[in-house]
Amino acid sequence: MNPTASDTTVATLPSGLRAVAIAMPWRETVSLSVFVRTGSLHEPRRLNGISHVVEHMAFKGTTTRDCQRINLDAERLGAEVNAHTDRDHTAFHIEGLARDLGVFVPLLADIVLNSTFPADELERERQVILHEFTEVEEDPTAMAFQLFDRACYGLHPAGQPVIGNRANIQRFTRDDLLAYVHSQYSAGNVVVAAAGPMAVQPFFDAVAAAFGGMAGGVHNAMTAPAWQGGLKLRRMAGSSQCHAVLGFPAPALDDDAHLAHVLAAALLGEGMSSPLLDEIRERRSLAYYAACSADILPLAGQFVIEAATAPAQAEEFFVEVDKLLRQQAEHTDEVGLERARNQITVRTLRGLEQPSRRLEAAAQDLFTFGHLRDPHDWLARLQAVTAEQVRAVFRQLLGGRAAVALAGSVPARARQRAEALFLGGQGGERDERDEGDAGPAPAAGAAAEDAHRPTGPRGRGRTH
Repeated sequence: MNPTASDTTVATLPSGLRAVAIAMPWRETVSLSVFVRTGSLHEPRRLNGISHVVEHMAFKGTTTRDCQRINLDAERLGAEVNAHTDRDHTAFHIEGLARDLGVFVPLLADIVLNSTFPADELERERQVILHEFTEVEEDPTAMAFQLFDRACYGLHPAGQPVIGNRANIQRFTRDDLLAYVHSQYSAGNVVVAAAGPMAVQPFFDAVAAAFGGMAGGVHNAMTAPAWQGGLKLRRMAGSSQCHAVLGFPAPALDDDAHLAHVLAAALLGEGMSSPLLDEIRERRSLAYYAACSADILPLAGQFVIEAATAPAQAEEFFVEVDKLLRQQAEHTDEVGLERARNQITVRTLRGLEQPSRRLEAAAQDLFTFGHLRDPHDWLARLQAVTAEQVRAVFRQLLGGRAAVALAGSVPARARQRAEALFLGGQGGERDERDEGDAGPAPAAGAAAEDAHRPTGPRGRGRTH
């Protein structure tokens, strides 16, 4: 057992499983999560979406409880149980009264370790997941982000959606789920973390009792994607807006160069007074919502600009974004830079007050670095980023090959303008509907963020 900060302690079981206790004595409730290092980044194409199906099916029955009993055992204590799947992990959560933490640990352990994936439940849940898939497929924002990831990384797992594709969802069997869990769910790939008022050692003892028999396994490997860039397009009947996502490569989480990209993104597009919002929304009325963010992940990063605009204004949107990028490459407004630093600081410190953010950040740190980072040290290094380093980020963006995704009502002139400005006129318009739903790929071998990850209304990433 080793303390890592004044309020956080980490213990490692002999199997390699890590347990994290974050003391928040002012709370009346406790949050408990089990994070498994497996997600869409770990899936070969023929298994794309299986992590998400496993997450859904984990609640459908264990060796001792059916799905009704799983729900009742938590809810009779007033607790809420949930789960999500992301690109680099799957997580199971429960939140309830602090006095019940000793009960919550074995409840989640039963779901993670003893799920039986009943075949009849799989057929029922398959329909639920297909409904969820249809919602995503019919949402222009979600579709734009799926196309964007594919434009960024092509056929690498980083370019495939967390939810998978329809053909895979329809094809997965109980045996597929059991085999995947057997290969991916091992102690070395698990973090059990709790935040709230708690006695630390009893919590660690409960984790050891519930998870102590889990096989150690090896770390689930992920390969870094190579940036591709290009343009992907999906015209969608019934949509009255053009949803645009424009992005560039950014450094990965373990590269300190990402700090300048995070600051540059906040400078350009965080807050109503930012150049992006002021110009695109306030002065030109081109969009109701527009944003810029640096999505920094363990393997790679993305500098992302997004907006939804009227089809007739989409071309002007791209023209103005190009102007804004060039302005930032030439000149840095010191007041704007101060604003960006302070906004990131407040956002980061606010995250330290939110149990769910603290738990996920701890798991991500342990999976990526093997230890917990000090967010105050991260902020100190961010403060040291210079205006010239920020301008260099924008010059780098303008000199690279962008990834562009357009979904909804997309006029040809908007596509052509995006290609001319950001792709040197070589975009490669393509409707991916056939490729996305074409069925399983030929059999093949198996191919995070940071606490500062943006949490706005983005149509990608985690799936519940």
